Amino acid sequence: MKKARETARELALLGISQLPTNPELLEAKKLQDVLLAAIRTLTTEVQEALEAAASEVQRSSDKLLASEIRAADIQSARTMVREAVELTQTAINRLGSAMEFPELIQLANQQDVRTYALQILTKVSANRVQIDELLSESLVDWQIERLPRIDRDIMRIAIAEMLYLGLPEQVSVNEAVQLAKRYSGDEGHRFINGVLRRVVDKINAEAVSQ
Repeated sequence: MKKARETARELALLGISQLPTNPELLEAKKLQDVLLAAIRTLTTEVQEALEAAASEVQRSSDKLLASEIRAADIQSARTMVREAVELTQTAINRLGSAMEFPELIQLANQQDVRTYALQILTKVSANRVQIDELLSESLVDWQIERLPRIDRDIMRIAIAEMLYLGLPEQVSVNEAVQLAKRYSGDEGHRFINGVLRRVVDKINAEAVSQ
């Protein structure tokens, strides 16, 4: 169940940018089409990862060959070999990531995964004004418009799950951080963790005051 929800969350993230800003237009946009586009994005990522890995392996092979026949001295040969090893390691890491995608794509076609992804997209679309207001109030020295789109969308999903889909707050924060480690920049997951913890504090403070 956890893996299915992680996949649904990832699908929602890939599809959220295609949602109309006006929730009343959502039906015309057809959520199923948004979801299919997200699955196609996953498939494209597999292809791009494999092509990039193949390119890196070829470059590594070229550098190893160059170290044997074109190196001027032992130091330049060592440099070429080191660069070749680094390229090979990058290719291996990329292939490792690509290996995860077939399972993701298979999961993405399961009904329960699609259902939960659709629920996320529906709640984000219908409640975007309230979600963005809460997010804006929890930012420190930042404006929501200045956030990287991927970070903003990850946090929108987390807040939607907290407020409208019954996911425990701590679980929602943790899952958002994991999603950010995959899709955001190096510091993105730390930033998202801090903002969402302020969101949780604000939600709890408002609940106590009511």
